[in-house]
Amino acid sequence: MTASEQRRVTRAGWLTAAILSLLPLRATATPSTVFWTPCSTDIQEWRTVHLTYDTYFTLGRKSPASGGAAFPVDLGLTLGILPSEKIRAEAGFDWLEPSDFPLVFNAKAGFPEGALFKGAPALEAGIFNVGTGRGSTGVNAVDLVTGKSLPRGLGRIHLGIYTGSKALLAGSSGRTENTGFMAAFDIPLLPSPSPGEAFHQLVLAADWMSGRNALGGGGFGVGWYLSKDVSVLTGPAWFNDPGINGDWLYSFQLDANL
Repeated sequence: MTASEQRRVTRAGWLTAAILSLLPLRATATPSTVFWTPCSTDIQEWRTVHLTYDTYFTLGRKSPASGGAAFPVDLGLTLGILPSEKIRAEAGFDWLEPSDFPLVFNAKAGFPEGALFKGAPALEAGIFNVGTGRGSTGVNAVDLVTGKSLPRGLGRIHLGIYTGSKALLAGSSGRTENTGFMAAFDIPLLPSPSPGEAFHQLVLAADWMSGRNALGGGGFGVGWYLSKDVSVLTGPAWFNDPGINGDWLYSFQLDANL
């Protein structure tokens, strides 16, 4: 693999592999996320097993020859690993196919809103895109995110920073941009069917990540909670450097808690 190819290799979000040359590359191995980025203070509760199935693909293009493309399918598992309400932690992995090095890891820990003191924002620190490709696929990005619920049910806002591998987080021009910031917002569009229930709820989620690299980009989607443990999220994602990931792709994401 040449130095130029190594700069273009990262995870398929939510990439870690030297993927088929006709495919663009997604950005993040997914811890608990919003839509495209890990800019979220959500952390799985103790012993919760969270399963994800994420796809990204073009619309209206029939083949790679006519501009059609897709990221590798992402099958992920995240587990809540800390028995505490004041501080939470999760760890997980993603399996990305097709790719040469499909296995990547992630983990994060933090404090829910109000845990540090009354009215305190949520805070988390994490690592994602930990690759298994002998140095050529591990972006090994770390992030720090804070989040706060807005008054009167106006959703939540998250702000964060990240940094990762200088060798792999470069733009298509070759310029390294391995540090940046993130922002995210989500808001319920329909109320829960009854107080205290967080399902049967329509949600709008949007996020963005700076940097002309394989991580940089954003998207928005509409999520529907089919039950308190199963949800689907769908919408478009676009990228800061189309030379790496293309212009935009459509995403369908399925999440389930066991």
